[in-house]
Amino acid sequence: MYKLVFTHTYLKREKEFLKKHKDLIERYKKTLRLIEINPYHPSLRFHGLKGKYSVSITITYRIVLTFAVKDDEIILIDVGHHEEAYS
Repeated sequence: MYKLVFTHTYLKREKEFLKKHKDLIERYKKTLRLIEINPYHPSLRFHGLKGKYSVSITITYRIVLTFAVKDDEIILIDVGHHEEAYS
């Protein structure tokens, strides 16, 4: 299992995201649990993204992350709309 590391910036974005998208809270939580267990799970649609990585909450929304593999940690950077992740 991986340890999720929530940066201060991420927690701020997460709060904003969940406030706007109350209908995605359970799906978001499920996504985080799955990242901890297996970030490469096919349903997450894990892929590289300009030195970072992205996983899907839904087709529209993503979580952008980096890996610190030596410590089995996944550092969460951002959560938001698909287009935001690619800008």
